[in-house]
Amino acid sequence: MKNTTLCYIERDGKYLMLHRTKKENDLNHDKWIGIGGKLEENESPEDCLKREVYEETGLTLTSYRYCGIITFVSDRWEGEYMHLFSADGFEGILRECDEGVLEWVDKNFVHALPQWEGDKLFLRELERNVPFFSMKLVYEGETLVFASENGKRIK
Repeated sequence: MKNTTLCYIERDGKYLMLHRTKKENDLNHDKWIGIGGKLEENESPEDCLKREVYEETGLTLTSYRYCGIITFVSDRWEGEYMHLFSADGFEGILRECDEGVLEWVDKNFVHALPQWEGDKLFLRELERNVPFFSMKLVYEGETLVFASENGKRIK
C-alpha cells in the first residue's frame, strides 16, 4: 500500500482546493481535492506534506495539524494510507499548479464540488475539529461501498 498526504489549507473561511484537470490517466481527474502527494523514500508524513504543498502551490506551511489516517481500498487502484492534515498558517505567493487549477473555495460550497464521496466524510470531520481519527473507505470503481471511522461502520 502506498502512503500519501492530503492537506486542506484554510484562510478566511475558505479551503485552497485543487481542481485536477491537467494530468493524463489521473484517477482524480476533474475532481476537487486538497493538496498533497506520495511520500518519497525516508520521508515522514510531515516532510511529505511540506514538500508537496510547496511544489504544488509555492506556499510554505507555518502552522498545520495532523488530523487522521485514511485507509483506501479499491477494486481498481492500489491501496493507500493517506495522512490527512489541515493548515491555517503559510507564507509565500500562490503559483500555478501543473496538476490542475488552484482556487480558494468557501467552505460552505466545497461539498457541492465534484469530489469523491469519502472525501466529503473526512472533510466533515475536519470542519467539526474532531481530534485525530482513523477512517476506512472501500470503493468499487468510483462508488463508495463501505466506510468506517475509528472502527465503527458509518456507511
